[in-house]
Amino acid sequence: MKFNNRNVWIDPSAKIAEGVRIGDNTVIYANVEIGDGTVIANDCVIGEPIADFYENPDYHHPKTIIGKNGLIRSHAIIYVGCEFGDEFQTGHRVCIREKTKIGDNCRVGTLCDLQGDLKIGNSTWLHSGVFASKGTTLGDYVIVYPHCVFLDDKHPPSDQLQGAVVDDYVQIGARSVIMPAVEIGQHALIASSSTITKNVGSNDFVAGTPAKRMKDVRDILLASGEKAYPWPYRFDRGMPWSKIGHDQWLKQQEP
Repeated sequence: MKFNNRNVWIDPSAKIAEGVRIGDNTVIYANVEIGDGTVIANDCVIGEPIADFYENPDYHHPKTIIGKNGLIRSHAIIYVGCEFGDEFQTGHRVCIREKTKIGDNCRVGTLCDLQGDLKIGNSTWLHSGVFASKGTTLGDYVIVYPHCVFLDDKHPPSDQLQGAVVDDYVQIGARSVIMPAVEIGQHALIASSSTITKNVGSNDFVAGTPAKRMKDVRDILLASGEKAYPWPYRFDRGMPWSKIGHDQWLKQQEP
């Protein structure tokens, strides 16, 4: 990757660690901290202020943190008050609004729109075109496939907003809609194009509009007869248990 250091503006208060590379036409606002080895590609805005910045002379710019060895691809906009862990990656033209907290080894795909105040755990991946309303919570090792929508308003328009809560290891199929305040349990599987209108239990496979429980995910078999779920026992690419197995990795996490 080759940057030319053209038209880059970095606020003097920003803290840029060793090995950080910053692309052309990028703006980094006040109180931004970027960890070692992270790449900020061309045409990005880091620490984008909220509307109060333009209206309030006493505005204070909150801290924005990006961890080590991240990759923010071109035209991403990251608002103030966000905190991202190490090895965080985005696709192109991502917008992540203020006060979003994201753990280590997470990915937010091209054209995702995260509306702020989100909490996302470790090793959670959002594929392209995901829209997540304010207050959405996603656990660890969640995979959200393209063009899913998370809503937060049961009776729009209103000020009574409540985002969905998704537990660890959940898989959400492409073009699914998750309604406000819904809770989805561990290892649940949401079929593509489903509409989730009520809580989903752990290990439930649900499908349809509105979605209905089809079976326990542990009863789903591959053509070979092998169990398809829980998925961490047959998929490890990019996950912390890669090459050692999920059970062995769990043992290593014990105190």
